[in-house]
Amino acid sequence: MRTLIKTSLMSFVLASPLAMASSELTDRVEQLYEEQLDDLFLWFHQNPELSMMEFKTSKRLASELEALGYEVSTGIATTGVVAIMRNGEGPLVMMRADMDGLPVKEKSGLPYASTATQVDWEGNNVSTMHACGHDVHITSLVGTARIMAERKSDWSGTLMLIGQPAEERISGAKAMRDAGIWETFGTPDYALAFHVTSTVPTGMIVADPAPYSGADTVDIIIKGVGAHGASPHRGVDPVLLGSQIVLGLQTVVSRNLSPRRPGVITVGSFHSGTKHNIISDEARLQLTVRSESKADRALLLDGIKRVAENMGRVAGLSGDMLPEVIVSEESVPPTLNNADLLAQLREVWSDALGEQVFFEEERLGMGAEDFPFFTVDPNIRSVYFAVGGTPKADFEREAAGGEPVPSHHSPLFKITPKPSVTLGVEATVVALMDLLQE
Repeated sequence: MRTLIKTSLMSFVLASPLAMASSELTDRVEQLYEEQLDDLFLWFHQNPELSMMEFKTSKRLASELEALGYEVSTGIATTGVVAIMRNGEGPLVMMRADMDGLPVKEKSGLPYASTATQVDWEGNNVSTMHACGHDVHITSLVGTARIMAERKSDWSGTLMLIGQPAEERISGAKAMRDAGIWETFGTPDYALAFHVTSTVPTGMIVADPAPYSGADTVDIIIKGVGAHGASPHRGVDPVLLGSQIVLGLQTVVSRNLSPRRPGVITVGSFHSGTKHNIISDEARLQLTVRSESKADRALLLDGIKRVAENMGRVAGLSGDMLPEVIVSEESVPPTLNNADLLAQLREVWSDALGEQVFFEEERLGMGAEDFPFFTVDPNIRSVYFAVGGTPKADFEREAAGGEPVPSHHSPLFKITPKPSVTLGVEATVVALMDLLQE
């Protein structure tokens, strides 16, 4: 009797949806990659398109999803795609993949490197490249869509797949929300997304509480009084004033922000003047600001304005001559995973993929994402994870003094597609199967 109960229990476990995450799911995803996803990845990689110009990309994505039986809507916020599969009672779960490439000429040396060009937003013909791995994301989305369509008997609820434009300009998610996707298709109970990363070995997942920081774009317009370079006493030099502002801004992080709180103020651009011996009457600074809470964001932005205006006063300026600080609407909050949902999915991934699948090193940078526009106001329980994209041997070579692993947005950037795409599909399917059981 005990043997019979044990045998029945084992049969139940092996028949459960979670068991798909064992060799059966792995084998099916590997087969699917060889049958379809390899060629699909190559097509996406060789046809990168700029933000809000992903017309061919969104058309191909929509076609692939429609062929699998999804209800597909296109042209949302220009090029966005929403695909719905309804499968009885249960939660509504969203999975998002971003679609856009970058204005970068690929120099990866890969035999399938992009040679594509596109007319950009200013009318310039530029080279385009998937220099951040979004080709992996949309390929994996199609793979996920197919597995979920094949296994409808194993889940219940509604699956929403999103092809998002313009992540690189941190505007596409907000644009789709502004277009009313929740009002049209329903507000998800859960939301998921992932990013491939060149900084993590293939075969590994990153699933941390705070995957990305919040980001603000700030411009500072510095007014001066023009003069001859040989007579600086007759003017107010905006280059000198701008330099003082650049240095002063660093004290906002080092002396105003708590030393145990992360924050960055980077001046990425400083432009002024036209000739060697002319003191200009204007300088312009372009900043990126990173934070991980509303309070810290306010502290940094207030500090930027305080430093800029008071440095202007030090230079003898007043009134409308003081430096002007402009905070762009292109701002994103930090990406913060729901703690309970993260713990739940980490357990599921550990059971399905093994405890060794997690890459646990501390996040050192303060990159940003626009995914939170999907998950705030209203707050939606969400998890954003990452999959590794670089073979372990490449890191070993770099550590031994060899060629470094290229960073994202580099013309040298490259991802090993098969393990990146297949793990992206497998991890996503495991998560969806767990959530679509309620």
